[in-house]
Amino acid sequence: MSLNKENQILEKIPPHSLEAEESLLGCLLIDKDAIIKVADNVLPQDFYKEAHQTIFEVIKELYGNQESIDIVTVSNRLEEKKKLAAIGGRSTLARLSNAVATSANVSNYADIIQRKATLRRLQQAASEIMTLSYDEERDIDDVLDETEKKIFAVSRKYLKNAFLPIDSLLSEAF
Repeated sequence: MSLNKENQILEKIPPHSLEAEESLLGCLLIDKDAIIKVADNVLPQDFYKEAHQTIFEVIKELYGNQESIDIVTVSNRLEEKKKLAAIGGRSTLARLSNAVATSANVSNYADIIQRKATLRRLQQAASEIMTLSYDEERDIDDVLDETEKKIFAVSRKYLKNAFLPIDSLLSEAF
């Protein structure tokens, strides 16, 4: 690979979709049941923007405590954690909730976020693998083993989210 091509790759912004992140959070703020569709598949670290990670963490916390999820409860919890100003204040939450008219596409937004996060994880693994490959003193079997682990960790996370948990299927069946 030429030096120019390598510099172009390193200068690129990691894959992300702020629109999908904002739309997903908006869906969660306007529909109390939307979280059920994405809670098992999306993690806070799947979000590219740190403010979005923080908001989603709070939403998942409220969901885990079986508390209602809306602008008031989310902003209150963010304020308690002294993180409301860091995410842009209540106006950010209002803007997010006004960004979507319906939560019908919440699963689609979650899929986009998950794909982008997987690509970022893959880039991170590739970077770490590159670093490993420059260590000529290491045993090649160790390097290959470590490389395989890094790639498997990325694919395992992605594939895990492609399956539905059995408990949700059983509860629907009953």
